[in-house]
Amino acid sequence: MDKADCNILAELQKDGRISLTDLAKRVGISLSSCQRRVRSLEQDGVISGYRANLDPARFGLNFSAIVFVTLREGDRQAVSNFENAVKEIPQIIQAQRLFGDPDYLLHVITRDLPDFQQLYDEKLSSLAGVQRLTSTLVMKTVIKDRVLPV
Repeated sequence: MDKADCNILAELQKDGRISLTDLAKRVGISLSSCQRRVRSLEQDGVISGYRANLDPARFGLNFSAIVFVTLREGDRQAVSNFENAVKEIPQIIQAQRLFGDPDYLLHVITRDLPDFQQLYDEKLSSLAGVQRLTSTLVMKTVIKDRVLPV
């Protein structure tokens, strides 16, 4: 990747709906070169997709929590079972496997505290292989969807 590719990526992170014509102008290259570069970045997996960022509050999702998960066992099957189960819960908007203890960090979003409590009691606490759940409430989001420094 050269400087033009990095400039393309920086602009697309700011505005994924920008036209190729405007993108080419912003990065100072020809339209055909811009089209070729974007297509190549997509095919190489550098650009993994495009999507709309939605405001959760507009959907009544005003409650956010971080849940730390420690599994009973750390073998391949236990990890696979847990990860497959997590993928089936739409209120979990991000899940990351961690080194050390705890094993996972889950970002959960719900309407309110009672909705979170119900999710916690009925689904999270019964996830495959869970030994311990520890949750903390999100007070404020300081940085959200920051662009990658390319």
